[in-house]
Amino acid sequence: MAAISIDLDMKRITNDRFVEKAKKLEPKLMEKQVKPVKIVSIDETGKAVPRADIGDMGHIALKKGESIVLDFGDHQVGYVSFQLKSVGSPQDAPAYLRFKFGEVSKEIRENSEEYDGWISSSWIQEEYIHLDVLPACLHLPRRYAFRYIEIYAVDTSLKFQVVVEEAVCRAVSAVDMEVVEPISEAEPVLQRMDRVSLRTLQNCMQSVFEDGPKRDRRLWLGDLRLQALANYATFKNYDLVKRCMYLFAGLTRDDGAIGACLFTEPEYLVDDTFLFDYSLFFLSALKDYYEATRDKDTLEELWPSAYRQVELSRMRFDKRNVIQEGDNNWCFVDWKEGLNKQASAQAIYIYALNDAIYLAGILNQVSLVVELEEERKRCVSAALTYFWDGKQGVFVSGENRQISYASQVWMVLAGVKTGKEAKMLMDRIVELQPEMGMVTPYMNHHFVEALILCGEKEKAMDYMKYYWGDMLEQGADTFWELYNPDNPQESPYGSSAVNSYCHAWSCTPAYLLRKLSNVEGNPWNIL
Repeated sequence: MAAISIDLDMKRITNDRFVEKAKKLEPKLMEKQVKPVKIVSIDETGKAVPRADIGDMGHIALKKGESIVLDFGDHQVGYVSFQLKSVGSPQDAPAYLRFKFGEVSKEIRENSEEYDGWISSSWIQEEYIHLDVLPACLHLPRRYAFRYIEIYAVDTSLKFQVVVEEAVCRAVSAVDMEVVEPISEAEPVLQRMDRVSLRTLQNCMQSVFEDGPKRDRRLWLGDLRLQALANYATFKNYDLVKRCMYLFAGLTRDDGAIGACLFTEPEYLVDDTFLFDYSLFFLSALKDYYEATRDKDTLEELWPSAYRQVELSRMRFDKRNVIQEGDNNWCFVDWKEGLNKQASAQAIYIYALNDAIYLAGILNQVSLVVELEEERKRCVSAALTYFWDGKQGVFVSGENRQISYASQVWMVLAGVKTGKEAKMLMDRIVELQPEMGMVTPYMNHHFVEALILCGEKEKAMDYMKYYWGDMLEQGADTFWELYNPDNPQESPYGSSAVNSYCHAWSCTPAYLLRKLSNVEGNPWNIL
């Protein structure tokens, strides 16, 4: 017992040291003053239509039941202030106002009182304020993520009206778009896709890489891995990635397990959510960080935390080297309802072993490399024995032998099928179009990565135009948490009112476009 106590004490000392390192890497956020560019109305379909020039704002007086919608022209993340006054007779009662924020225009029309989703309605961005005295300069205390703001007069009196003289957003981010070279020679849809991806990433880069500036405002490991890849190709803010890596390594469970997400306020704290795939992706994120920076000191310091995820994950395998399923929340993979994740999890473990073998080699841990390579062979053999359906030409998952995009994609990314076989597998799953499709940009990113790995660059580009391009057609200023082209209103939460329309894991076209581009000669001659 004494030895265990000493080990835990040493672990806590190490973890505290990691958190202190992370604190020192906290960025000073850049600020920019942004004002609305026009006044709009939101029609019955949820679309914004022009109402008036922004210069007319000071001439629109709001009486009870009237509103004004301000369009800031692009997605903003920041703190909002208003200069308000009364007109008409002297103010004989408080002005009772509602301020409603929308990342997309349709949010302005959604009635929060009708929300019946399973996560908190407090994520809906609206405030009810009484103003006893006008004129007033109102500073709303929260940070908001929005493009549109509606100021609605819940009540005034019969004698006076409210005028919005000025509205200003103090927009914040850890990075500046101006430092990134745009893909200026590409076709217009790709240029726009790149810009929206960059804006998505920029607005999620705050004191940490947030999953979404509206919701959840947390550091999620699965999102971080993809954000970091896009960041390496664009903003190149290596310290912010390093800070997040040290936070994850410093805020573990007592057994060393790395959590799926972290809170940063009011204090640094690991959530009680632990996901099989997200914990393993700490290895992948560390490998990507090392490849981008060649920072061997950080690799050496974080390697024990990374390898610990392999040790813990290994316990889920049976004697056949087959992953055993857990409860409904044991592994993420995608938000697709009904998705069986066993085959994907088997492949993700092999994917992580690939990264572990690579990093162990960098660290000259020769005997460990040999052990991991042997383990990889056993896990690949098990995948082919227990998950491969030769008759159908695809991998199946779970007791019901479910066919999904996810299982094929992860088996390709893990290298269980390679070369012509991998290409045939991707062609086969596209041909089958199984019921278990993909609903998050997160999973769609991995589908595109698998196509690229198979050498299917044109198909990868076409798919990006289809998927992210369709979000552009829907009016996206930033890319969304979830998008199903067959059901654009779909939500994993029971209502789209709490969906995030600027979400970290959707920012990867900025990375994928640069990966697909020919950087020699004409750098943006993409395909």
